[in-house]
Amino acid sequence: MQENQHRSILPSILAALLALMGAALVVGGVWLVSRGGSAYYAIAGAALLANGLLMWRRRPAALWLYSVILLATMAWAVWEVGLDFWQLAPRGDILVPLGLVMLLPWVVRPLSRTRSWPGPAWPLVGALGIAVVVGIAALAHDEHRLEGRIAAAPRAPVALDPLLAAGDWPAYGGSLRGNRYSPLTQITPANVGGLEQVWRFETGDTKTGSDPDEFTYEVTPIKVGNLLYVCTPHNLVIALDAETGRQVWRFDPKIRASKDMQHLTCRGVSYHAEDAVAEQASGTDCAQRIIMGTNDARLIALNALTGRPCAGFGNNGQVDVWPGQAGQERGWWQITSPPVVTRDLIIFGGAVFDNKSTFMPSGVIRAYDVRTGSPVWAFDPGNPGKTSPRGTEGSFVPSSPNSWSMAAADEELGLVYVPMGMAAIDQWGGRRTPATERFATSVLALDIASGQLRWVFQTVHHDLWDMDVPAQPSLVDLTLPGRGRVPALVQSTKTGDIYVLDRRTGQPVFPVEERRVPGGAPPGDRLSPTQPFSSVSFMPKENASEAGMWGATMFDQLACRIKFKGLRYEGPYTPPSLQGTLVYPGNFGVMDWGGMAIDPQRMIAFAHPNYIAFVDRLIPSGPVAPRFRAHGDKPPTPADQNDEPSSASVAGYNPNTGAPFAVALNPFLSPLGLPCQSPPWGYVAGLDLSSGKVTWKHRNGTIRDQSPVPVPIELGVPSLGGPMVMAGGVAFLGSALDYYLRAYDTETGEELWKARLPAGGQASPMSYWSKASGRQFVVIAAGGHGSLGTRKGDSIVAYALRQE
Repeated sequence: MQENQHRSILPSILAALLALMGAALVVGGVWLVSRGGSAYYAIAGAALLANGLLMWRRRPAALWLYSVILLATMAWAVWEVGLDFWQLAPRGDILVPLGLVMLLPWVVRPLSRTRSWPGPAWPLVGALGIAVVVGIAALAHDEHRLEGRIAAAPRAPVALDPLLAAGDWPAYGGSLRGNRYSPLTQITPANVGGLEQVWRFETGDTKTGSDPDEFTYEVTPIKVGNLLYVCTPHNLVIALDAETGRQVWRFDPKIRASKDMQHLTCRGVSYHAEDAVAEQASGTDCAQRIIMGTNDARLIALNALTGRPCAGFGNNGQVDVWPGQAGQERGWWQITSPPVVTRDLIIFGGAVFDNKSTFMPSGVIRAYDVRTGSPVWAFDPGNPGKTSPRGTEGSFVPSSPNSWSMAAADEELGLVYVPMGMAAIDQWGGRRTPATERFATSVLALDIASGQLRWVFQTVHHDLWDMDVPAQPSLVDLTLPGRGRVPALVQSTKTGDIYVLDRRTGQPVFPVEERRVPGGAPPGDRLSPTQPFSSVSFMPKENASEAGMWGATMFDQLACRIKFKGLRYEGPYTPPSLQGTLVYPGNFGVMDWGGMAIDPQRMIAFAHPNYIAFVDRLIPSGPVAPRFRAHGDKPPTPADQNDEPSSASVAGYNPNTGAPFAVALNPFLSPLGLPCQSPPWGYVAGLDLSSGKVTWKHRNGTIRDQSPVPVPIELGVPSLGGPMVMAGGVAFLGSALDYYLRAYDTETGEELWKARLPAGGQASPMSYWSKASGRQFVVIAAGGHGSLGTRKGDSIVAYALRQE
């Protein structure tokens, strides 16, 4: 009897739960309706309240009403999002399990006069059965997957860098062309499953207390001869034996790291070798040298064989290249990407601290002599007509657009191609100069010898969304129908548009259309009425919508819908606002610095687009602008800033000192910290460059390392890093938020192999030939990324086929 009494309590517990759920949905649903959103939640909440009352009174109608709620919810959900399982899931992941509980005999029998089972629960059995059928149908259907195949036969011979052709990887992108392509063919789709780890090296470079929060391993090693060269976040340079991973030498520049830096990053080093004539004439002991730019604004030249500084280069192997002025912190300008070394010149730009102040170091791009370290030319976007070296402090225009990513070069044309970012601050541009308007968020072609501007192509006009051109341009000769051979530049962007340009002139190879975009500039600012849209694109095909909001449950999904309806959003290029603007694609970028990898023979581009929204909210600033130590530090108090009290603890605060607005910049997340957009958030995709068409596109990566329970559900997660392709028909990517290096068939996108990494692999892999064992190696850095929260580490990991 006590057992029956205990069991009879269950309807009362369910009644309370239904009432609580209903009340929450009514309150949130009314709020959503007041913002012009869906009435479903308010109606469903009222129905659940009534359901709770019926359950409390032990009425069989409670089961019937719940059946109606469940069927109505399914109908509404399918009407809103179709058979998309992961969009349907939060709409039913509480209601369906709760319905199963309501089918238990200890719930049904107290509600049934006959005490039979299932009795009055038959309608609920039917509703749950329909829910199961809908779920199975949704699981069997993937509307986000595009199947296709890119033609397998090579279409054209290509000219290769001699070292690359010999099996080395002599530059960050494989060669100065930046294609991230290896001509090696030992690894193929047929045998890639036989890859195994052959060595792993720990650099020993880890984050310290004085470092900025964003501590990242983004390095792509280079390889020449028998040595592999890597750099670390603190700019240690390490040479490893390419066959064994054994350390050969190490150089520590002892950089001055501090919280005044936005991040600590070293994406790679560069290589230079004298030809026989120059080597004999110079008599240098650095006939082969490694060049590195540092986070504390130095250029360093090292003997590639010994690691000793090159004595004839600057002051014992180093040159101070700080371009700033008095009053600017040294940490506000960093060299985070490897310079281009071409025609005996070191060509480089630098990263400027985002959204710190309107008075920041210059974005000047410079060339230095690779042997002596002497300045040769300087292209200052703030003063583009004069390219003399000008080495004195204060000689460059402050706050001009900067280039923080990797450049590419065409030595035959004599041009270096530079991707450009924004000037000083991103989300407010009311005081930008004409030079900033011309050169920001663009690709520049500069004369290698003189630094003179040859052409400029802008990808975003008057950029207020932090859409820096983030990736190294890729140079590929395309054979196009009716046009023959075209020397092209392929530029991926944060917006997702892919610009294919004639690299001689900067003219588009595939159509680019200016389209009208939303108006309504922030106070004191202006907007471009149109923006360029490329016909070759990974930009989202549909705008963000209330129906596309997501969550782990219907409750945080409701919270996301309320938040969405409270933001300004009218599609791409909706300007920042004081109420808050949804920026989609967000400044994480559909494509970021990892870019794409291109097979120049097949004219295939392997990409990894991401789709994550951000929220920008402008915050009025007072006349007093205190100094800040680092991105994310505590913003000013109301007394300091003459601002509203609420501004003193704003998440994602960026001070924009000197501008009338600071900005709060954050990913668009639910109360549980999940993206408010529905998955997939990350893909791999294949682009046929002969037609400009996306041929296949598959979700990529699992939530294993981002969820409390390590379940490998393939939702498709964001990735930060880059891919690499090989002539053998295999592509590699390791940058997703789960800790794997994966191999794919470049023709179809099919995942062929994966290996678990010891930490986050937010870097780009590379490949080379080792003569010692006669094998092709694949190498990636796995050290994690501070901003993304992936597991930290310090590993360089190498894979090769098993030896027979």
